[in-house]
Amino acid sequence: MERPNWAPGDIDLERPSVARVYDYWLGGAHNFAVDRAVAQKTLETMPELRGVVLNHRAFLRRAVRYLLGRGVRQFLDLGSGIPTVGNVHEIAQAADPGARVVYVDLDPVAVAHSRSLLGGNDHVSVLQADVRDWAGVLASDEVDKQFDFDEPIAVLMIALLHFVSDEEDPWGIIGGYRDRLPPGSFLALSHPGYESGEETEASRQARKIYNRDVVRTTFRDPTEISRFFGGFSLVEPGVVRVPAWRPESSADVEASGRSFPGFAAIGRKA
Repeated sequence: MERPNWAPGDIDLERPSVARVYDYWLGGAHNFAVDRAVAQKTLETMPELRGVVLNHRAFLRRAVRYLLGRGVRQFLDLGSGIPTVGNVHEIAQAADPGARVVYVDLDPVAVAHSRSLLGGNDHVSVLQADVRDWAGVLASDEVDKQFDFDEPIAVLMIALLHFVSDEEDPWGIIGGYRDRLPPGSFLALSHPGYESGEETEASRQARKIYNRDVVRTTFRDPTEISRFFGGFSLVEPGVVRVPAWRPESSADVEASGRSFPGFAAIGRKA
């Protein structure tokens, strides 16, 4: 296929990517035919999936507003994806133009578009890195430029950790970030999953397609997700369905029933 003018030259146009499939589900335009094909196939199997993705995005916005209210002005957005409406820096800098953000993603399209969007914003940096390499991320020039480690930092992991298998030790990865954070910092995350026995056949089939065509995922239940917050104190309401975390609208409340395939929480480091 013809390479779009926004696509970096080293991208394989025939292989779907996590960031571009997600971009399609969010209604974005920075995806290829191969991304749209697998994204659409999963939607045909599980039509509610687009709403699920949008709810994770809505949680990100609520989380940032909550953290701003707690005095946080530094945000490390891991697995940030392709820029879309309601990015962390837009929300944070609307409240405080001095708020600082570092976006981290491995996908070159996500990184290229983030950098083009943020040109001239000295309080935001974009780092192309594997978020599992917590030591490399925290030692990067981008983090060094933006963050004061004497002040609280919020680490955001929105719909990210299901891409990290148990064998890759996501708890240890979080621990690496946590141990470097100053007191008063926060971890905000959302994660796909169900209580035991809840997953529907439609969800299993959609996940099978995604695992085969994009990348393998690991769903987790609330007990496993709670373990991510070792060394943090969970803020109310704890680990709950994504739309049920401090809902701001009747739509959030309506979406937060037992069938919602994902959980969210925020924790504070003492």
